[in-house]
Amino acid sequence: MEKLTHFNEEGRAQMVDVSGKPETVRTAIAQSSIEVNGTIYEHISKNKVKKGDVLAVAQVAGIMAAKKTWDIIPMCHPIPLKGINISFEWHEEKDDHKQLVIKASVKTIGNTGVEMEALTAVSAAALTVYDMCKSIDKGMVIGPTFLMEKTGGVSSQDYRR
Repeated sequence: MEKLTHFNEEGRAQMVDVSGKPETVRTAIAQSSIEVNGTIYEHISKNKVKKGDVLAVAQVAGIMAAKKTWDIIPMCHPIPLKGINISFEWHEEKDDHKQLVIKASVKTIGNTGVEMEALTAVSAAALTVYDMCKSIDKGMVIGPTFLMEKTGGVSSQDYRR
């Protein structure tokens, strides 16, 4: 039976010891989305949301969240991130709705991966869009959120969805 790495001999949670793993270049790309109605789309695209530039604030929120992932996900290691990029793209939906697709690309040189940082970044960006636009309509739908790609590590088992 495969040993679960996040549990100690007593069956209790533990933070995995990565000190013996070599440092390698590691990257991860995650995606989330938020579906909004036409009114919210117009407000965001014409920068008419009273709280400010929604995409600029969401971008900064995503970057900040990636940097603090270890603070909110209990078993994550603090990782010195070397690069974070957040991008946005609008897609047409049905019934006058639009989908804002959010992607985060995260990179480090270290002994553990950055998948959680990328997932946290897109989640925080989507939540920020919701927060800034909820006074217009609370019916926005977030998700799905998923890992698109991961590279690096000792095993060299890259992942692509």
